[in-house]
Amino acid sequence: MKEKHPARLADNLWFNDPGEVNDGPLCRCSTKARQVGIRHNIYPGEKPIPLCDPHTNNAGKLYHYRITMAPSTNFLTHQPTVIEYDDREYIFEGFSVFSHCKLDNIPPCKVVRFNIEYSIIFMEEPMPENFSVRGLDLFGDFLFFEILELYDFELVSRVGGCRFFHFMPRFARQLPSNGKEILSMHHVIQHLLRMSRPVVEAKDLKSWLECDQITWERYAEELKGMIVTCPGKKPSSVRVDQVDREHDQKPDDNEGLDDTYPTIVHFGLRPAQLSYAGNRNYQNLFKSYLKMNHLLANKPKVSIQDRQKLAEKEKKLQRIRLQGHMTREVTAEICSKEILMTGIGSDVCQHAMMLPVLVNHIRYFNCLYNIDDIIGYKFKDRILLKHAMTHPSYRLTYGMNPDHVRNSLYNCGIRQPDYGDKKKQVERSRKKGINTLIKIMSEMAAPEELSSHIHHYERLEFLGDAVVEFVTSTHLYYLFPHLEEGGLATYRQAIVQNQHLAVLAKKLELERFLLYAHGPDLCRSSDLKHALANCLEALMGALYLEGDITVVRRIFCNLLFDSEKLRRIWMQHPKHPLQLEFPQGDRHMIQYSSILQMLHKFEESTGIKFRHIRLLARAFTQRTMSYTNLTRGHNQRMEFLGDTVLQLITSSYLYKHFPNHHEGHLSLLRSSLVNNKTQATVASDLGMSTYIIDAKNRTLEDGGPLPTKLLADLLEAFVGAMYVDQGIEAVTVFCQVCFFPRLKDFIYSQHWNDAKSQLQQCCLTLRTEGKEPDVPQYKVISQHGPTNNRVYNVAVYFRDKRLGTGCASNTQDAQMEAARDALQNYNFPQLHHQRMVVERRYSQEAKDRGSRHRPRSNKI
Repeated sequence: MKEKHPARLADNLWFNDPGEVNDGPLCRCSTKARQVGIRHNIYPGEKPIPLCDPHTNNAGKLYHYRITMAPSTNFLTHQPTVIEYDDREYIFEGFSVFSHCKLDNIPPCKVVRFNIEYSIIFMEEPMPENFSVRGLDLFGDFLFFEILELYDFELVSRVGGCRFFHFMPRFARQLPSNGKEILSMHHVIQHLLRMSRPVVEAKDLKSWLECDQITWERYAEELKGMIVTCPGKKPSSVRVDQVDREHDQKPDDNEGLDDTYPTIVHFGLRPAQLSYAGNRNYQNLFKSYLKMNHLLANKPKVSIQDRQKLAEKEKKLQRIRLQGHMTREVTAEICSKEILMTGIGSDVCQHAMMLPVLVNHIRYFNCLYNIDDIIGYKFKDRILLKHAMTHPSYRLTYGMNPDHVRNSLYNCGIRQPDYGDKKKQVERSRKKGINTLIKIMSEMAAPEELSSHIHHYERLEFLGDAVVEFVTSTHLYYLFPHLEEGGLATYRQAIVQNQHLAVLAKKLELERFLLYAHGPDLCRSSDLKHALANCLEALMGALYLEGDITVVRRIFCNLLFDSEKLRRIWMQHPKHPLQLEFPQGDRHMIQYSSILQMLHKFEESTGIKFRHIRLLARAFTQRTMSYTNLTRGHNQRMEFLGDTVLQLITSSYLYKHFPNHHEGHLSLLRSSLVNNKTQATVASDLGMSTYIIDAKNRTLEDGGPLPTKLLADLLEAFVGAMYVDQGIEAVTVFCQVCFFPRLKDFIYSQHWNDAKSQLQQCCLTLRTEGKEPDVPQYKVISQHGPTNNRVYNVAVYFRDKRLGTGCASNTQDAQMEAARDALQNYNFPQLHHQRMVVERRYSQEAKDRGSRHRPRSNKI
């Protein structure tokens, strides 16, 4: 047990052991799993690096880059490490890195630490001359392994060779005309050797104890912020925050000598998992406290007993936080006997703790070039490719064993770092919770394409899913011109299902590049296969964004088939049979067909002119019509095609113009656009019902409304015909005119959420603590009419109280109407909150709209 280690420097300071975190082994993977994966520091394509000449600077082999942090918060300190040489002061300003290859195509590294997003920037500079590689490596070993104890920081490949990078501390002084002089490594190492002496020499102990207070305080101030070390102890090194001495004690020969040495005081932090934050009882109580606080906020009337319960929970939490073995802040008192000074300050350690992140970043981006070789396409946007390879569980915070870095930061980093706004960081990453949902879903589309702050593959997976489905559907549509919609859907499902996509992902060896947390998340084979399938979809989405759909078609084809013959068949599919009959177009047939003449009027009313107008005729032809030479079939196959075209165009628009939305939020918006009701509305606006062709002669206006499903299918078939005739660009313009402007209305009125889901969310916020949440209950209260035209009356109840009723031709629609009626009749607190969120964002415009939908005054 670490708590009982005989070499502990202090009881409340934690230390690092190779391959271990604070509460056990770092890796619990199987022997087979440890042979692959970035999480095991195995980077595809890495080869042994030829050894540098240790006695020179290897100017012809190495590339020099200066490392800077932006912003400089927590890296520019009031007491930087200073080396005095030749009566001049050289101040520490950071590190330089020497690489064996150029880093021109490596993007800046971004990492969140202290709730601040930092950019680690490396700028190429001329090669300095005043160092040798041996000197750099000696300093690196001393700093990283002897002082910081970063035992899991890999600087050499497992296959051997030279170090990936060599690091040089930059001690600089300004010269006239904005010049700068960097102190040579020879003098830096001389400084370390000169400073490596006891904090208090035994021979000087008596004089230090008897000196005046001003002299002692001056010496203690010089030590403050310095790293001191005791080789062999665990941890070996700590930051000095205070040095105390006892005035009334004097050394008496050799008796009680240890007690008279000055005491080094270090103010540190206990690891989170060993403090109250990691205590299971505290976590459960804190969750209960937050839950009760949220429930009381939504309760119409809060009783005194409820307030007392909440206050009791808060007191219990405070008591746990104040328990001695649970506190986060600790004070370590260390006898200065046998403690050595190092000559470096906490600012050097603060900079050094960012270097593992940079090494991980550069190594990973270098290995991503192997993906370019595998798929046969070179990504220009390397960050986009990385996002496609990043699982949501992954966090690039420390670049190696996270507990090692945290422990070393607590022991040797600056004492009181400035923290950023944690709420802002949490809000950017959080996607669960009703309040988060309402806040994000109240955002309007950005007027132009924007990059997202979400740095994992879920958004790309959302887009890639539509891309893969589109590519598969279009090729199947052309390759099997006589196969009905059901057969096409079956074939498509076989290709796009996760089980098959995981097989394709293994062909690309994506498991070797996938970034995910080193924990139990993907230990099960089924979970890993699901993640690989998602990763492949994200990769296809990234290819679509950077290249175009042609690039995706080629790469996906190469994945599907190994045979050149099959690839040729897949890629060189024939055109639509109606296009093959008249390659130059069939508009000359309008004069001979009354149906085509009627559809010509539709073209004039919409401004959409078809080159092959018989495709338009087929889109309007219902399956009730018998086979004719004019259309060569009905529109169900085109419905199949049009649906997938709409999915792709809508997904692409939402991905680009809603950068703050996670995958689930984007899916809700897409569902509000690509659904039967919206599609039927667009079809009605275009007057499509006038031109429908079926055996019931509904081409004429008979005064009766057409079923929503029929109109929606008609719109999808029309989109499919437009795609076949004019391509995806024309359909995109059509969607920009007829679909996307409706999003603004959906967001204002919150119609992205169906009535049943919205009612259930409102009811869940009224649950009582400690009890199962009450949910709305739907009951059929009556039904009438013949079997083929029955009408159902449904009522919705909450806590045995009827909230609303609805009637429709099926129970599902009747339930939806009942839920809509309940939302109109009752003023739920959650519904009021949602309206307030929208009103705060879009004040007057939202208020004008809200006045038309204001509910009556009934309350739950």
